[in-house]
Amino acid sequence: MSSDRASGNFLITSFKSNNYGWLVVFVMFLALSMVSVARASIGLAMPSLEADLGWSKSFISTVVAWALIGMAITSPLVGNLLDRFGARNILVIGLLVIGLALGLTSQVDSVWQILLVYSVLGGIGFGIVSKNVAGATISRHFDQNRGLAVGFANAGSTAGHIAILPIMAMILTAFGWRWGYLFLAAVCVVLLPVVWLLIKPGADVVRTPRRGAERAGREAMIEDDVPDTMGGRLARLFRNRTFLALLGSYTICGFTATGMIDTHFLPYAVSCGIPLVTSATAYGVLAAFNMCGMALAGYLSDRINRPRLLAVIYIMRGLSYGILLLVPVYDLNLIWVFAVVFGIFDYSTIPVTTSLVATHIGLRTIGLSLGVLAMFHAAGGAAGAFMGGVLFDAFQKYDLVWVAAISVAMIAGVLVLTISENRPKPSQPVPAPAAA
Repeated sequence: MSSDRASGNFLITSFKSNNYGWLVVFVMFLALSMVSVARASIGLAMPSLEADLGWSKSFISTVVAWALIGMAITSPLVGNLLDRFGARNILVIGLLVIGLALGLTSQVDSVWQILLVYSVLGGIGFGIVSKNVAGATISRHFDQNRGLAVGFANAGSTAGHIAILPIMAMILTAFGWRWGYLFLAAVCVVLLPVVWLLIKPGADVVRTPRRGAERAGREAMIEDDVPDTMGGRLARLFRNRTFLALLGSYTICGFTATGMIDTHFLPYAVSCGIPLVTSATAYGVLAAFNMCGMALAGYLSDRINRPRLLAVIYIMRGLSYGILLLVPVYDLNLIWVFAVVFGIFDYSTIPVTTSLVATHIGLRTIGLSLGVLAMFHAAGGAAGAFMGGVLFDAFQKYDLVWVAAISVAMIAGVLVLTISENRPKPSQPVPAPAAA
């Protein structure tokens, strides 16, 4: 009882001390809810696209892969713009692009149309309104409880699966996939005035390094050598061993989550004999536990060794794929067990990774840093989506896909263990920044 009261007091105190920061978290929560559903919608619509237009799983997976490549190319460019101009205009433009892409997707009837509309236009929009933009924006509004705030905002990525994806599944079942995409486009348009009215223009831009009492210790010192040009900033990133370890692990994160689960979980469940609406509901359960996992990981990332926490997340995520291998063999109800276990360890990588970037690389380039990470995450996702479709078409089952996911997730766990924790313990004095 006392622990519940302490947790409640902690949250209330945090909200009161940073009202606008938590308002930004709320807006990002809503925006990521919409975008995550837009990206997952192609997996939900895949059986209908196969039936109506005669497209194979491998082709539809290629459509997703190209969208992720578009997202990958866009992310670092948007991250660099975010560092200079702030979030409001970027988010509004991104929502407009996504809404247009979804509306046009509802009208496609040929290969070149879906590639142009969903893969190119949608991919650009997904790169603009993304988790890295949310993480970079929120990180600049929080010195304390940064991981928790990023975790709450990114929970929107799964809240949309709970609130919106089942509705799209019902619309798709009753009226067809075209109406489902029109519904998503309308939701996207509704969010535009919310973002415009609630986000202050330029409030999250860091124009000069904050030093001394404002930004003590290593987190201040790493801001001092940031080049002005994008090329110089990129060179600085790729010389940082911590960034390279995060880059490798985050690429694998995209391969195992965005590429495999977001694209192939629903088709896999249907191929096992689970009805579409039931499969979408299981995906919603996964999303619910995803929210819990992100919030918990964000909370823990503010308090314990972050590289070890991140390693545990990757290893447990990999082990969860073993449950999928058992679904068609033992019991279809194991799909619910997988939804719970994988949900806890899916997007929980985000707040921990964002927190490590903020302290090891710095806030002045956090938009670009997270943008590059998102680019490689999307590239990994593209590889996972493409491989899933090709392997299914070749063997008519997903077993090899899940085995590959287990293997690479273990590699990601080892990679992040090479990172050293640089956050002083509470009992230790915070070192002063180096003299100029």
